[in-house]
Amino acid sequence: MMKAHVYVTPKTSVLDPQGQTIQNALRKIGFADVTSVRQGKYFQLSLADGLNAAAASVQIERIAREVLTNPVIEEYTYRMEE
Repeated sequence: MMKAHVYVTPKTSVLDPQGQTIQNALRKIGFADVTSVRQGKYFQLSLADGLNAAAASVQIERIAREVLTNPVIEEYTYRMEE
């Protein structure tokens, strides 16, 4: 069974207040070497047996672009796993 791992994060040009809050908290508890945090969402999708890699990539691209992200403020990456 093939799986897709989709990672959605705010675009670099978009303020990430939750990431900033996490980074500030890390600094306060002694992790001053962490200079930036960007938070996001993670999705794991299981795909039907028999779907070839090219068709799976096309489907995942469309799902990520049209369903899982707000293209105005978010970007995505994904990786496929057999």
